[in-house]
Amino acid sequence: MAPVGLLLVGVVTAVAGLLLEAAAPASATLPRVEHPPKAGGTLAVLAVGDWGRRGQFNQTLVAQQMGVVGQKMDIDFVISTGDNIYDDGTAKSLQKPWYLVLGNHDYTGNPLAQLDPAIRNVDSRYTAIAKSFIVNSGIADFFLIDTTPFILHYWNKTKFDWRGVSPRDTYITNQLKDLGYALTESKAAWKIVVGHHPISSGCGHGNNTELEELLLPVLKAHGVDMYVNGHDHCLQRISSRDSHLEFLTSGGGSKAWAGKFKATPDKVEFLYDGQGFMSMRLSKTEAHLAFFDVTGKALHCWGLTKNAAAGR
Repeated sequence: MAPVGLLLVGVVTAVAGLLLEAAAPASATLPRVEHPPKAGGTLAVLAVGDWGRRGQFNQTLVAQQMGVVGQKMDIDFVISTGDNIYDDGTAKSLQKPWYLVLGNHDYTGNPLAQLDPAIRNVDSRYTAIAKSFIVNSGIADFFLIDTTPFILHYWNKTKFDWRGVSPRDTYITNQLKDLGYALTESKAAWKIVVGHHPISSGCGHGNNTELEELLLPVLKAHGVDMYVNGHDHCLQRISSRDSHLEFLTSGGGSKAWAGKFKATPDKVEFLYDGQGFMSMRLSKTEAHLAFFDVTGKALHCWGLTKNAAAGR
């Protein structure tokens, strides 16, 4: 197999052009879900990932504490960062829309089934209208991006279902072009991109070469505030050293990877190698975020501010 760098060169060349052409109409605009904030002008969200364990590995405990925190915050919706087989999370406070991206384990089943509108007849919370789409809340735009096709070594495995994705280079180029255009058009105070795989990580998987080379330049060029992911079974907050971008991992929905760490050149602000989830409360000028463990304890809380007129 050719080295990763050689296989990426065609897509990297295309991405360089995307940064200059972002204002041009994309090949297809990303589908959009409108989710206005509550009266009062704030938005409350929970994020969890890698929780498809049918209640095992503390998944049930995570779901119970999400219910408690969700009730206290009166959440608007839940973001799932991928690997989405879920049985728990039936607390009344979690009977809100769940907006989901696909993870690598979702691709080894039937990813198209997870996008079938018929699923909402079984569970009306389940909202995955496309492999990539936007949740617009006025205060924040959430750009849910399909990262599994970026990962080269998955394409050598026959268990992955690439219907609607192949050829890879075309799919990735179009997705990045659509994302760049949507970010350019966004008027939201906060721009938050959600994908399954980490870009920068101090946990078991570590940094992802393909996303560093292809996705990260688009995020930085368009002033994205946060990149939220799963895949690494931990909770972590990492600050970029050359932009205001924060990398936030919420992949502790069930089985955790205690003791598995990797180096990253970015600044690790917080890392917990156990189970849990993340919360965020957003206004036009402030963001208050926290990581919680399976007992409901707030492990790490922090805030971000933004000038409503000029951005951060």
